[in-house]
Amino acid sequence: MRNSTVRAVNRLTTRWAAAAHAPAGNTGTVFTAAGLWPLLALLADGAGGPARAELAQALDIPAGAASRAARELLADLAGVRGLRTATGLWTDAGLPLEEDWSAKLPAGARGPLTGNPDTDAKALDAWASERTDGLIERMPVLLDEDTLMVLASALALRLRWIQPFEEWEGELHTGPWAGRPVRTLCRSTSLLDRVGVAHGPTCAVTLLEVVGAAGVDVHLVLGEPEAPAGGTLTTGIAAVTRALPLTGASLLPDGRPGPGLAVATVTADSPAPRLDIETVAFEVRSEHDLLEHARLFGLETATDPQSGHFPGVSSRPLAITSARQSALARFDAVGFEAAAVTAIGIAAGCAAPARPRYRARRAEVHFDRPFGFLAVHRTSRLVLAAGWVAEPEAA
Repeated sequence: MRNSTVRAVNRLTTRWAAAAHAPAGNTGTVFTAAGLWPLLALLADGAGGPARAELAQALDIPAGAASRAARELLADLAGVRGLRTATGLWTDAGLPLEEDWSAKLPAGARGPLTGNPDTDAKALDAWASERTDGLIERMPVLLDEDTLMVLASALALRLRWIQPFEEWEGELHTGPWAGRPVRTLCRSTSLLDRVGVAHGPTCAVTLLEVVGAAGVDVHLVLGEPEAPAGGTLTTGIAAVTRALPLTGASLLPDGRPGPGLAVATVTADSPAPRLDIETVAFEVRSEHDLLEHARLFGLETATDPQSGHFPGVSSRPLAITSARQSALARFDAVGFEAAAVTAIGIAAGCAAPARPRYRARRAEVHFDRPFGFLAVHRTSRLVLAAGWVAEPEAA
C-alpha cells in the first residue's frame, strides 16, 4: 500500500478516535476510517469551492490526487487475506453524471434509484448484507423522494488466531466487571513482547498483540482507569503505527510498568519466559451519524442545500443530506470479525509447580475493565477498525 495514503487514513482514524467518548449506556463503539476515507476521496475529486478544500483537509491529501489514491487503496485492500471490500453507486435516472468523474470510479455495483424509498431501501439493504456476509443487514442511509445519489462502501474482515484462547465461563475477581459471569479468555505464551507499554501525552497504555493467521492482527489497548477512551485509543494508534515507541515486556522493569500489567523475575522450574493473558470476549455494534462531526470529515460546507458543491460529479447542483456508518466487531476464543457499511446520500442543492531451579521472567496482563481495540494490517500498519469495549460478553 502507498505509505502516504496509509498515513492519511490513520490520521483520520486518530482524529475520529480523539473525538470518541465513553458512549452512553455502556454500549462501546467501533468505527472504520478505512471504510469512509475512499468515499470522501471520491467526492473530493468532484467537489468544488470550499467543499473541495474542506474534503482535502480531512483527507490530508490534495483533492486532485484523491480519486487515484482511493482506487489504489481499495485495490490494495482487496488483496488482504480475510478482508472483503466493495463500493457501490446508485443514481436517479434523471441525474446526469460527469464522464470524467464517473470513469474514475473503482469497479463496483451500479444501480438505479427509483424514487420510492421503500423499494430503494430493500435493494440497498440487500447489497449491504450480501457484501458483509450478513454482519451488517441495513444500508445506513436516509432515503426520501429527493435522494438523487447514494455512494457506499462495505468492509468485512474475518480472521482466526494463530494461537487460540481457552474460554471459560466464570467471574472476574478484579475491576469494575468483578463478580459478573462473563466469557473469559486465557492463554500463555513464551513471547513476552506480545505485550508492551507506550507513553502518550496524557497517559500510559498497555498493548497486547493478538496475532491473526492472515496478515491482520488485533491489538488490545488498556489505559489507566480514569483515562478517557479517546486518549487511550489515540495513544494506542500512535504505538501500533510506530509514531510512538513501544517497550516490550522483556525490557520492562519488574513491578507494574503499565496498566493491567505485572512483570517479575521469579524462581521457576524452567528458564523460559512466560506471558499469561486474561481478557474477555466481546461484541460491539455502532451506528454513526457522520454529520454530527461534519467538520471532522470535511462535510460541513457540502451539506449546505442552498448551493451545489460537486460540479465535477454532475451539472446539477448537489448537496450531501446523509452520511452514516454501521459497524460491528466480535472478538472470541478463535478469532475476530469486523464489518462496516458507510453510505453517503446526496440530493439536489438549491440550485502445575515442580521443584524450582531457575530464575525466569514472568509477565501477566489482565483486561478486566473497559479497553480499546485496533485491527491492523501487519505489513502496512493500516488501521482497519478501531473501537472501545465498555461491556464484556456475558456468560
